[in-house]
Amino acid sequence: MSRYTGSVWKKSRRLGISLTGTGKELDKRPYAPGQHGPNQRRKLSEYGLQLQEKQKLRFMYGVNERQFRNLFDAAGAMKGIHGENFMILLESRLDNIVYRLGLARTRRQSRQLVNHGHITVDGGRVDIPSYQVKPGQVIGVREKSQNIDAIKEAIEANSFTPEFVSFDADKLEGTFTRLPERSELPAEINEPLIVEFYSR
Repeated sequence: MSRYTGSVWKKSRRLGISLTGTGKELDKRPYAPGQHGPNQRRKLSEYGLQLQEKQKLRFMYGVNERQFRNLFDAAGAMKGIHGENFMILLESRLDNIVYRLGLARTRRQSRQLVNHGHITVDGGRVDIPSYQVKPGQVIGVREKSQNIDAIKEAIEANSFTPEFVSFDADKLEGTFTRLPERSELPAEINEPLIVEFYSR
């Protein structure tokens, strides 16, 4: 299955979670899309709950099914709690770190910046959104790309930077200082359900 490129707002309302991180999708219409959206009273089965949780996380990070499963399997080979390791690996992706640094307003926008070659890691250009950033690596904006309006607007609009990254707005570069803790990751995700889904 390829990466989802449809309406993020509609998908957010279906899953009941803000996939962009802005929360705007659910402000006006916090119910499922469609004619019967406001009156739907669906009771999900155990499998349905597990699938919904998996889809929430997958769409939140904008990862296709194969990448998602491969990352899940890689997390299983690590020491520690499988679900937490999985979320840490997702959070360590280059496109997500660019988003966390405030260089883009959404993960979609950050993926586009990476794809178009505007982002560097330790001074070298990297155009692979799924690149796994390691603690201590420095993420910056290429010199030729530092006047892009979208980046300037994102930095001005950014009001929060997580503690596991540091950012220098003057140099337009930041450091992935350490791996995030579970308390710093999306609280609305119930990752044990995802582990159960893949353990069936």
